[in-house]
Amino acid sequence: MGITERKTRQKQALRERILDAARHIVVREGFAALSMRKIADAIEYSPATLYLYFESRDEIARALCAEGYAQLLSTFEPLARIADPAERLRGLARAYVAFGVAHPETYRLIFMEDPTYMGAALSHSADAGKAGGQGAGQTAVGTSAASEAVAGDAGAPVPASATATTGDEALILINPAASDESGDAAMRMMVSALDELKAAGRLPKSVDGAVLAEAFWASMHGIVALNLTCPVFPSVPLDTLVDVTLSAWFGESPQIREATQVSPGASEAGESEAGMSDTGMSKTGVSKTGVSDTGMPQTGMSKSTTTKTATSEASTPVAGERRTPRKPKRIDA
Repeated sequence: MGITERKTRQKQALRERILDAARHIVVREGFAALSMRKIADAIEYSPATLYLYFESRDEIARALCAEGYAQLLSTFEPLARIADPAERLRGLARAYVAFGVAHPETYRLIFMEDPTYMGAALSHSADAGKAGGQGAGQTAVGTSAASEAVAGDAGAPVPASATATTGDEALILINPAASDESGDAAMRMMVSALDELKAAGRLPKSVDGAVLAEAFWASMHGIVALNLTCPVFPSVPLDTLVDVTLSAWFGESPQIREATQVSPGASEAGESEAGMSDTGMSKTGVSKTGVSDTGMPQTGMSKSTTTKTATSEASTPVAGERRTPRKPKRIDA
């Protein structure tokens, strides 16, 4: 190994140490706690040394955002193989929310801090694809370093995603170098799936696919952002909220419909087991509320039981009461 090559590797290794230290600070204490001095203390270098690699804290933040966004894109790669566009979008939505929940500080840094950070992440995604010179059968999202970059949020490394080989259209969506100048591969993936739904008549054709994609993204981002910032949100399990949102967009998925369908026979059996009749009376004759229509408490007997008891009491002599026996009618011969 030559001197020049060794120095290059040493510089790259120190750069990675700086980013690692910055990432750990953000994960543990939040982005507000990040400073050049704190990073320098963590790696035991002077703050001046950091400025040889990054001109400011913002540049470090943009580098972390680029790594985090690459990891998010890597979770989308397998979803490009899903044939049905609605199910593909369901998968994208669930993966997006899962990423935000697993990596809250990285998500905040990318999508909820300085807008230039997200812009840097998108442009880095496009540059990575162009620099790599991938062909039609390769994707530009996810490298080993980027995949493990934000693993600290969840507490365990995330393995690098394997190279995916899909149809031409899906490849263009994931590989930023294979499409237009836009670096947002995830957005283009959503637009394509929504356009497929429009062509099939499953979404209004009058609305532009890009507008639908922004609305769809806003739905998922709203769920993640509120989950991260609002203590009382959500009031139901997060998976349930995501399923309800997706059902509002695309209708119930076949899996949910099958899981929630109850056969008429099972429904009737459930009512029978509960012991409730169509009249609201139980098998024992006690009303459901225990209160009669007149507002008086029930005695625990049904109307039929009460009638029978009253008749029985009228025909049975009370103790101590004397009754004159009836004379038999005279029948003339």
